[in-house]
Amino acid sequence: MRRAAFSLIVCLLSEPTVAQNAADEFYDPGEMAAARAALHQSHGGQINYLVLAEQFEWLDDDELGWEAQGWVGGDEHKLWLKTEGAADDDAALEAVEWQALYSRAIHPFWDIQAGLRVDAEPGPTRTFATLGVQGLAPYWFEIDAALFISDDGDLSARAEIEYELLLTQRLILQPKLEIDAAVNDDVETGVYRGINSVEAGLRLRYEWRREFAPYVGILHESAIGNARRTFNATGRQTSETVYVLGLRAWW
Repeated sequence: MRRAAFSLIVCLLSEPTVAQNAADEFYDPGEMAAARAALHQSHGGQINYLVLAEQFEWLDDDELGWEAQGWVGGDEHKLWLKTEGAADDDAALEAVEWQALYSRAIHPFWDIQAGLRVDAEPGPTRTFATLGVQGLAPYWFEIDAALFISDDGDLSARAEIEYELLLTQRLILQPKLEIDAAVNDDVETGVYRGINSVEAGLRLRYEWRREFAPYVGILHESAIGNARRTFNATGRQTSETVYVLGLRAWW
């Protein structure tokens, strides 16, 4: 009885392996390799891409602002490109930032990213080494946080938190919080030690189609700490509230 039970267990354990590789007994190894590659390609091995114009908006202080990002790659490895900036009503650029990042999935909902960031405006051009994380936190909070080391050795950081509240299937309210901080002063570019600024935004969009959504919103930005004290001393504005009208699109 024990011998029969042992034989049955061995048979049950070995049967999936035999069934899984049975085709190898009848087909050429090259054909089997091609078939397995095709199976892998159709179950997560594809090269995909996404381009998301998260914000393209007009601000009531006669500025244009944008924030966009996109990626190309597979499930684990991607190339990310990010840009954000602003221009005045004469289309003169006031701030431009570009990032090119290698992204590696470390969890089903999280990527670690590393690469370069270039600030072309305002002031002198700055290049930064970048290390960050991007993903979806519990309760559906979208997080994008990064550390930056400039070509002058200055260390800074940025964190963005977003949430999407579905009022209906098409009407979506999106609060967003962005915090910028630095370890060193960089007076030429208006960056100071400590938390520099906090920007809170609230945008209400209507998804005419999922890929095309006009929106309205309100933004409030305030200088903090050393930046606020410096702005006060030089007579610069320390906080601003503006209304926005914009478009969100992806493809």
